[in-house]
Amino acid sequence: MNDKQHTIKAPVTVSGIGLHTGVVSNMTFMPAPINHGYKFQRIDLPEQPIVEADVDNVVDLSRGTTIEQNGARVNTVEHVLAALVGLEIDNVLIQIDGPEPPIMDGSSILFVRPLLEVGLEEQNALRNFFEVPEEIMFRDGSRETEIAILPLDDYRVTVMVDYHSPVLGSQHASLTDLSQFKDEIASCRTFCFLHEIEMLYKQNLIKGGDLSNAIVVVDRVVEDNELDYLSDLLKKPKVAVKKEGILNNVDLRYKNEPARHKLLDLIGDLALVGRPLKGQILAARPGHASNVAFAKKIKKYIKETSVKNVPVYDPKKTPVMDINRIMQTLPHQYPFVLIDKIIHLDATTVTGVKNVTMNESFFQGHFPGNPVMPGVILIEAMAQTGGIYVLSTVPDPENYWTYFMGVDKCRFRRKVVPGDTIIFKCELLAPIKRGIARMQGQAYVAGQLVMEAEMLASIVRKDA
Repeated sequence: MNDKQHTIKAPVTVSGIGLHTGVVSNMTFMPAPINHGYKFQRIDLPEQPIVEADVDNVVDLSRGTTIEQNGARVNTVEHVLAALVGLEIDNVLIQIDGPEPPIMDGSSILFVRPLLEVGLEEQNALRNFFEVPEEIMFRDGSRETEIAILPLDDYRVTVMVDYHSPVLGSQHASLTDLSQFKDEIASCRTFCFLHEIEMLYKQNLIKGGDLSNAIVVVDRVVEDNELDYLSDLLKKPKVAVKKEGILNNVDLRYKNEPARHKLLDLIGDLALVGRPLKGQILAARPGHASNVAFAKKIKKYIKETSVKNVPVYDPKKTPVMDINRIMQTLPHQYPFVLIDKIIHLDATTVTGVKNVTMNESFFQGHFPGNPVMPGVILIEAMAQTGGIYVLSTVPDPENYWTYFMGVDKCRFRRKVVPGDTIIFKCELLAPIKRGIARMQGQAYVAGQLVMEAEMLASIVRKDA
């Protein structure tokens, strides 16, 4: 996956009819600055309002994902967003002169191709990944839907669908690397069942639906008079049922094209979280309603963990302890003093800062050519932060040693490299008894959890 943010090198326009509104629109992808994200602009409306691609702006899920903001609505955004996520494009303004993006051929490929033709441009800013620290699960018993995202330093998606249909049956589709999206997923088209068509028309949907932009699955016997009725409904001179149960359509592009399209939809809907994701996504029987509910759950998780856990570090503020005070307090000297500042210290919590530079001695031998801070050094730095707290509980810390006794539930979430600033937060889990302290520690870089552990330490008088 790209580490840097990307936009496109030049504007590019696509045109066509909207699937549900039946309105022809012109849609232009515009380059956008760093941290802009995905935004739609209704240039056909007064004042040309902006609609941010955000899960909080979802207002309708009738056979597609519709967003609304500032009095403007954009229908069926998922195929457009999937194309952007699949190409790892972070910042784009999407100007549209109608209520709905063109359905094109029912997939994302006719967005992907023009975007690749104008080319991508790397921007001088890191991507703001949400790296999943633990399993996040969504279930909907009424639809037999389950979606989970698990920790992984990558982006992978696996989807299973089962419509209890003799034509489709149970299908699986997987994306193991985003580089596969343009060739393996982007061209997979939307679909529906024959029995849904009349209902959708009566609901004032699929006004732009056509047998050239959707797969219609026929899973029952169809009489000739019903085919004539469908011909009139779809404004086609003649419709027929193909052997494999596909209505009057070209052959499937893949045997599991419906499952691959559900994967495409899931990628597009999860773009509404607002940040690129790192994790393993597993989905059983997903749909737009469950996708959006899951995206809301992820966004809520990000908000809650960010507010609850991540300490705020302002380098302009005077620290509680600078490096000189730290060296006077801890029984460590160069090259084993691993904390540069203490920025917070109260009755139960301590927060320390470590600025990681290429000059650290351990980088000489740890992954030469690919410097990564060793996990054991991260644990030691966290332990030294906790040691500052333990020593602060006695009136004469210079007369005590602190000894590391144990570590439990340790997890490394992402690598730490030169240039990172690590914020260590350690919190006492129980009152110190008989000189034994048990603490919960977390390490953060750029607001993201990189390591966590429970630690046990003892404090002993030097003359004991």
